Amino acid sequence: MAASELYTKYARVWIPDPEEVWKSAELLKDYKPGDKVLQLRLEEGKDLEYCLDPKTKELPPLRNPDILVGENDLTALSYLHEPAVLHNLKVRFIDSKLIYTYCGIVLVAINPYEQLPIYGEDIINAYSGQNMGDMDPHIFAVAEEAYKQMARDERNQSIIVSGESGAGKTVSAKYAMRYFATVSGSASEANVEEKVLASNPIMESIGNAKTTRNDNSSRFGKYIEIGFDKRYRIIGANMRTYLLEKSRVVFQAEEERNYHIFYQLCASAALPEFKTLRLGNANYFHYTKQGGSPVIDGIDDAKEMVNTRQACTLLGISDSYQMGIFRILAGILHLGNVEFAARDSDSCTIPPKHDPLTIFCDLMGVEYEEMAHWLCHRKLATATETYIKPVSKLHAINARDALAKHIYANLFNWIVDHVNKALHSTVKQHSFIGVLDIYGFETFEINSFEQFCINYANEKLQQQFNMHVFKLEQEEYMKEQIPWTLIDFYDNQPCINLIEAKMGVLDLLDEECKMPKGSDDTWAQKLYNTHLNKCALFEKPRLSNKAFIIKHFADKVEYQCEGFLEKNKDTVYEEQIKVLKSSKKFKLLPELFQDEEKVISPTSATSSGRVPLSRTPVKPAKARPGQTSKEHKKTVGHQFRNSLHLLMETLNATTPHYVRCIKPNDFKFPFTFDEKRAVQQLRACGVLETIRISAAGFPSRWTYQEFFSRYRVLMKQKDVLSDRKQTCKNVLEKLILDKDKYQFGKTKIFFRAGQVAYLEKIRADKLRAACIRIQKTIRGWLMRKKYMRMRKAAITIQRYVRGYQARCYAKFLRRTRAAIIIQKFQRMYVVRKRYQCMRDATIALQALLRGYLVRNKYQMMLREHKSIIIQKHVRGWLARVHYRRTLKAIVYLQCCYRRMMAKRELKKLKIEARSVERYKKLHIGLENKIMQLQRKIDEQNKEYKSLLEKMNNLEITYSTETEKLRSDVERLRMSEEEAKNATNRVLSLQEEIAKLRKELQQTQTEKKTIEEWADKYKHETEQLVSELKEQNTLLKTEKEELNRRIHDQAKEITETMEKKLVEETKQLELDLNDERLRYQNLLNEFSRLEERYDDLKDEMNLMVSIPKPGHKRTDSTHSSNESEYTFSSEITEAEDLPLRMEQEPSEKKAPLDMSLFLKLQKRVTELEQEKQSLQDELDRKEEQALRAKAKEEERPPIRGAELEYESLKRQELESENKKLKNELNELQKALTETRSPEVTAPGAPAYRVLLDQLTSVSEELEVRKEEVLILRSQLVSQKEAIQPKNTMTDSTILLEDVQKMKDKGEIAQAYIGLKETNRLLESQLQSQKKSHENELESLRGEIQSLKEENNRQQQLLAQNLQLPPEARIEASLQHEITRLTNENLFYEELYADDPKKYQSYRISLYKRMIDLMEQLEKQDKTVRKLKKQLKVFAKKIGELEVGQMENISPGQIIDEPIRPVNIPRKEKDFQGMLEYKKEDEQKLVKNLILELKPRGVAVNLIPGLPAYILFMCVRHADYLNDDQKVRSLLTSTINGIKKVLKKRGDDFETVSFWLSNTCRFLHCLKQYSGEEGFMKHNTPRQNEHCLTNFDLAEYRQVLSDLAIQIYQQLVRVLENILQPMIVSGMLEHETIQGVSGVKPTGLRKRTSSIADEGTYTLDSIIRQLNSFHSVMCQHGMDPELIKQVVKQMFYIIGAVTLNNLLLRKDMCSWSKGMQIRYNVSQLEEWLRDKNLMNSGAKETLEPLIQAAQLLQVKKKTDEDAEAICSMCNALTTAQIVKVLNLYTPVNEFEERVLVSFIRTIQLRLRDRKDSPQLLMDAKHIFPVTFPFNPSSLALETIQIPASLGLGFISRV
Repeated sequence: MAASELYTKYARVWIPDPEEVWKSAELLKDYKPGDKVLQLRLEEGKDLEYCLDPKTKELPPLRNPDILVGENDLTALSYLHEPAVLHNLKVRFIDSKLIYTYCGIVLVAINPYEQLPIYGEDIINAYSGQNMGDMDPHIFAVAEEAYKQMARDERNQSIIVSGESGAGKTVSAKYAMRYFATVSGSASEANVEEKVLASNPIMESIGNAKTTRNDNSSRFGKYIEIGFDKRYRIIGANMRTYLLEKSRVVFQAEEERNYHIFYQLCASAALPEFKTLRLGNANYFHYTKQGGSPVIDGIDDAKEMVNTRQACTLLGISDSYQMGIFRILAGILHLGNVEFAARDSDSCTIPPKHDPLTIFCDLMGVEYEEMAHWLCHRKLATATETYIKPVSKLHAINARDALAKHIYANLFNWIVDHVNKALHSTVKQHSFIGVLDIYGFETFEINSFEQFCINYANEKLQQQFNMHVFKLEQEEYMKEQIPWTLIDFYDNQPCINLIEAKMGVLDLLDEECKMPKGSDDTWAQKLYNTHLNKCALFEKPRLSNKAFIIKHFADKVEYQCEGFLEKNKDTVYEEQIKVLKSSKKFKLLPELFQDEEKVISPTSATSSGRVPLSRTPVKPAKARPGQTSKEHKKTVGHQFRNSLHLLMETLNATTPHYVRCIKPNDFKFPFTFDEKRAVQQLRACGVLETIRISAAGFPSRWTYQEFFSRYRVLMKQKDVLSDRKQTCKNVLEKLILDKDKYQFGKTKIFFRAGQVAYLEKIRADKLRAACIRIQKTIRGWLMRKKYMRMRKAAITIQRYVRGYQARCYAKFLRRTRAAIIIQKFQRMYVVRKRYQCMRDATIALQALLRGYLVRNKYQMMLREHKSIIIQKHVRGWLARVHYRRTLKAIVYLQCCYRRMMAKRELKKLKIEARSVERYKKLHIGLENKIMQLQRKIDEQNKEYKSLLEKMNNLEITYSTETEKLRSDVERLRMSEEEAKNATNRVLSLQEEIAKLRKELQQTQTEKKTIEEWADKYKHETEQLVSELKEQNTLLKTEKEELNRRIHDQAKEITETMEKKLVEETKQLELDLNDERLRYQNLLNEFSRLEERYDDLKDEMNLMVSIPKPGHKRTDSTHSSNESEYTFSSEITEAEDLPLRMEQEPSEKKAPLDMSLFLKLQKRVTELEQEKQSLQDELDRKEEQALRAKAKEEERPPIRGAELEYESLKRQELESENKKLKNELNELQKALTETRSPEVTAPGAPAYRVLLDQLTSVSEELEVRKEEVLILRSQLVSQKEAIQPKNTMTDSTILLEDVQKMKDKGEIAQAYIGLKETNRLLESQLQSQKKSHENELESLRGEIQSLKEENNRQQQLLAQNLQLPPEARIEASLQHEITRLTNENLFYEELYADDPKKYQSYRISLYKRMIDLMEQLEKQDKTVRKLKKQLKVFAKKIGELEVGQMENISPGQIIDEPIRPVNIPRKEKDFQGMLEYKKEDEQKLVKNLILELKPRGVAVNLIPGLPAYILFMCVRHADYLNDDQKVRSLLTSTINGIKKVLKKRGDDFETVSFWLSNTCRFLHCLKQYSGEEGFMKHNTPRQNEHCLTNFDLAEYRQVLSDLAIQIYQQLVRVLENILQPMIVSGMLEHETIQGVSGVKPTGLRKRTSSIADEGTYTLDSIIRQLNSFHSVMCQHGMDPELIKQVVKQMFYIIGAVTLNNLLLRKDMCSWSKGMQIRYNVSQLEEWLRDKNLMNSGAKETLEPLIQAAQLLQVKKKTDEDAEAICSMCNALTTAQIVKVLNLYTPVNEFEERVLVSFIRTIQLRLRDRKDSPQLLMDAKHIFPVTFPFNPSSLALETIQIPASLGLGFISRV
């Protein structure tokens, strides 16, 4: 495809720009051939017409697709030209913060002017062993490539670091050397790199200076050779220097400084040791004040001086030599101040006693007159004579400056020599890697001799670089069998010839220097005459006759001729040198000049005189005879040319690697990119030339598989064939018609420049068309779905709206009806209300009116009623008055009349009474009348009575009425009085009322005031109350708030305390883990040192024996654990010493074992403490003995029967032993006498001896009977010891005494005495009776105890009699030991108050017990031997009997008498112990450990069987109380395991097997230790198997340490197995096919992500994990330990994957994030299948999961930034920013992360406190723990298979 066809609308191009160098623009319309103008639009939106060059009609360079921008390798760009390179570097540097970029074989390094966290040891480990194209560009990748090629090709390497001053050359070289020191596999040799780095302060102080472009510019070049041995470990280094800028010593330009060391000296002039140097301020000296800038901002010269002196001390330069150096430097400063006075034009003088010269001579130790003379004169030698000639002032000044430069140059070389001596190694160098830190191409406003030499060196280096690039291109084409066409590249050989060929610039310069009258002007004229118009590369400036121009490969440079001759001559008068050599007071000064005759170039020879090894050896320059005396007269140009030729020979003999350092700006601003300065340096360093060479051929290269994967979308199904190569050919022929644009190689397709961009354009168009089609279909489907959703929604809305409207209408009708009803009731209510109001008003008026009328009527009626009452009372009174007056008159009249009538009646009666007749008449019927009268009287009496009663009642009523009336009267009287009083009172009351009214008025006024005051007070009170209420409410709210706050604070405090508690707990756990990790790291370091020691020992042995030559890069990770631990549990140092001497006879001169020393020291302290406690106890016992002497006498005596029994038993055992030996000897003798078959036949002597032996064994029952007799005798002796006491007197004596007493008096006295005696005797008898009873009771108790003891002894004897013969002795001895122990306890109580006796008794008892144990062991051994021999003989006899039985007839068999046969008893139950002989220990270790095959044990036997067997052996040694056997067995076991792991330490199965068995052995030692904490889960039977004699806690610690070492070795093994799989399986392999696409790659081809044969996939990792898990389960590893191993494996997988992701820009894409998440999900599924989700393994993958999520989430808005910050809590800020910077779209449809978004992330994460480390520590090993896991397996049930070869072990 023609290039012009790519210039279509919307195509982007680069156009030149004076400010930005290149600007991006977009075509507004297609370009057609013949157009003179391009219509462009700049990125800022401005339209532009770009005019094409009418001559060349060259189109502007096209811009690469965005997908290719930011590539790791510039050669991966489809368009290779200057703007593309510049833009790619800028994008990587500014946007992605990536300072390294590949450009083919060149690493371009841009100085960031900022410290970056990309040089740590973790980064070194990440790049170690990786292919150069697999990781992101880095100086470590170049260093690894050089190291790998040196080891693989056995060829020396060179790393050429070049660049401008301040571009970072020295730092890059330093990091390369640090990489070599770290990966060389010899950590102990890393001090070589430290020494090289320590030389930096010295070299910088004497070789660096401030320039206008750099404050610390190196003014010399250096080539450091780092030497390696055969194992490719650093052994030393050597430094060569080139072209020191000596002119800077005597001259500095404006704003520049001299070398730093001079200013450091001046800044330290006040130090006491520098007083003799007589220094001052830098402005005082001529050599330090010319630049006018003596101070550098931010640099303290005095501190730098301290660093320089410390570095000198570190490199072995003594203080005296340091002071000598400083004297020389001070002398140079004073020499610069020497002034000359001109006598005439041809001579000059120095003023007498000139102070600067005097100081110089004093410091140098030379004569003042001589130095003053030879500074102003020179010696001229001719063929015949020699004479002295004065020199002019100018020549004298030049000679002074030349002397100063010469002294400084020689001092510089002397220091370099001493640095090389410090870096030199005595080991033979096998190969080396050279690091060349040399100046880059320089061009200034004024360029002199130094710039000319620098540019000349760069021309040579560029030529070598071009040839190397051309060679690599040619090799690539030939390897791929591409037709080779010559590439036209710039060859700078003409420029080099111009400089160094015959009649070249240097040749003419040297010739002019030889001319007596030579000058810069004449030299310039010679140059013009020789080269002007003859050489195209040489030009003359128009306006100058003292300058010339050379067209270098980078740029044209104009050189000023002034000073060339003088600098080239570097004239130093020999007489001045001789004066300095004659110095006797200053020894260092002659040393500076004594090597001049031996050195060709002071800056090119190696101090050690070694010739570096290479395929093409470097030819050393040989000195010609007679040349040595004039070496210092060689010109500088000639010396430099020679040293440059040597350097080029060295570089040509090595494989070069190129690092080009770029200075992004002149202001040292971090991450600021100046396009102009960058382009200048890119042109100067050859990067663009590399691009041009690549672009001239086929720069883009794809493998067939990568091309197929990338451009599969451009193929149809019918085009895809099984042969990928043919498929790619068919497709390319259709896509690119011009066959010259590509070539097919063997494994790759080669494309011309621009073709990949064209293919990418076609691919993008195809994808865009497919995308549009997919979008069209999806959008149609989405629109239809949206329409259906909208239609359904519309119908639903209509339904709801209509329903809503109907409901609204119904609601309206209801509301209308309700409103009417409401109106009705409202109106009714209003009317009713009004009616009610009117009615109520009317009724109220009526009521008021009627009330008023009624009240008026009532008042009137009341008045009338009152008037009537008054009238009634008045009228009644008047009537009563009238009635009383009338009645009184009537009564008076009646009385008067009745008086008159009575008087008349009386007269009649008096007349009648006087006449008798009258009486008769009267008495006629008188009786009747009397009767009638009587009746009438009775009736009258009755009436009288009733009347009387009535009268009484009337009287009573009258009286009552009278009383009432009286009371009324009285009341009236009283009322009258009261009325009177009331009237008086009314008057007084009226007065009082008046007064009260006045008071009332006053009170009312007061009340008003009081009410006003009260109202005011009430108002104030209410206001105050309201205020108080408000305050109260506020206080309540405040109280509530305070309560809430207190509650919240309490809650917060509780939460904080809980958090702190949790944090402290976590911190304690972390501290514990750190401490555990530190301890385990120390163990690892210890094992590594042991391994190192063993390796060195092996090397020494190999060197002593037969050395085997070879070159092999070995891994130093294997472990050597062959060290012996000897610990004593209960033995003293005296006992331990012979054992150690026996174990280590061959290592008498070995250093002291620290662990053994600490154990012995601990044992000594324990013994001292025990001794002190025993002494204290002894003192206490002595005090008790003084207080308890009485009790001591009452103690029973020692039982002698027991001692007698012990002696009998011992004699019996000895006799039995002798008898068995005699019998054995007889048996052997009988067998050896004859060998005939008849000997062993029945009836033969041997046979009879054997039968006698068998019968003797059975006759041991008789011996046991003797033991019964001995026990009975013991009982009898104890009974005889009990003597009865007589307490009564003999009766016969008493009778004799009585018979002798015949006198009565005597008898009476005797009777009295007898009485008293009887009483006394009775009392004594009673007391004796009591004591006797007490003694009797004690004797009975003793007899009972003796009976019990007798019964027990008889039972034991019966049991012994039932045992088999071989077990009787052991049982009897065990019983005897038990009895002696009881006796020991008894005697301990007996001698509690007498420690000395008790101690002597214990000693004798121990001796007896030891003797018995020894006899027991001897008897056991003898019995075993005899048993074995008996079995052998019995077998032989059986065979003979079988053979004889075959020859005997049946009759003979019947007739032969049957012999009695001894039926053997069954052996006792197996006790879970294994017995072996001491001499079989090595055999046990060999069969059970060293030669055991783990696979057979794991498949066929129970897990942990070796551990169980070893523990049962330990149990038996503990049972025997044999400490030496225990110690020997455990030590041999540990050393055996270490030997196995050293021998087969790379086998995972072996390491896993012994880790499992070591842990099981450790658990067994804990489970059966007897400690309560470990016995909780034991069965009673297991508790019986606990260790009884030894505490093996210290050995448990040793085994725990061993298990830790095995675990760490297991982790290293699985890491080595998993390491090659992780990156390929987790990152590179496409688990989900077709998700990720392959981008174009450059010259540095990365490892293909396509799954070819032999590449690892995720299935490979899972299969390997399954293998690991199954092996660990088969070996019976503890489940908790398996979880820890799985956690460690997953951590390694996550860390390695994440580290590679962070270092590979091509892996940071959306599709790769999906692949990683899928892979992680598969790993999690594996954990679920294995029930390991709670192992913590998933948490170790969290950083990787979050990194994958980070690749997939949106990265645009602030919300996205917030989500990322909250999501990525397991990633550090550096990791998050790194992933975002590395994020690269694989397709055009993905978008890059904006720089502003990354800044937002950084701002949000700036407060997060996390590690600044970028990579995870993939070598980190979690601290391992071994939780106690008791075994339920009973030891007695374990069977030992015959396959183990342990037949020499017997079960006990």
